[in-house]
Amino acid sequence: MNTISPLQGRKPLPPRARVLKRGERFLEPDVYVAQVDGRPAVIKDYGRYRGTPLSPLARLLVRREARVLRRLRGWRHAPALLGTVGGLALGIEFIPGVTLGEVAMDAASAVFQQLRGAVASLHAAGITHNDLHPANVLVCGTTPVLIDFTSAVRTPRWLRGFPLTRELRRSDLANVARMRQRLTGHAPDTREAAALAPPGWVGAIRNGWKRFYRRVKR
Repeated sequence: MNTISPLQGRKPLPPRARVLKRGERFLEPDVYVAQVDGRPAVIKDYGRYRGTPLSPLARLLVRREARVLRRLRGWRHAPALLGTVGGLALGIEFIPGVTLGEVAMDAASAVFQQLRGAVASLHAAGITHNDLHPANVLVCGTTPVLIDFTSAVRTPRWLRGFPLTRELRRSDLANVARMRQRLTGHAPDTREAAALAPPGWVGAIRNGWKRFYRRVKR
């Protein structure tokens, strides 16, 4: 990984790099594909924050995601971590596949069955993804691979029964169910819908936030 130089500001990309996404939002990295040891790799580059007040936060995001990917090393539903560069760039295995939204309907049911099992396995390891949507699930052959662990949280065993931790797990599984319904038309049955429904305290927080936001906007 030390053969790749991170971007600094908006300098040109490394030779033959292919841009996947330019970071435009707050603490959003540039994402591109470049060659590492003769193989394509995905680089998440926060180099534009170097020397700015946001640099410590960007470095924290890199360290957190790298820590989660190290924890998941060898798991077929996550890309391998290749390394970090200068504290502000992360190199990740390139997954040759399509996004979940591009999967053919006749294969989608089998993919979602695997995806639900993969998320349950992730939770069993004490990790929640917290940003599951079709663009963050690649399908390689018939295997779903979760990407973008920027928002992921690893919870120690003694905290896994706490209400907030349970809510994060429920939210991950609810996102899987919503994606399945949107992409295949398969709605949760009564039992699954009840299990995935948010608890009352979550609704109270959301409603309170909405009321506060409306007042601020006025």
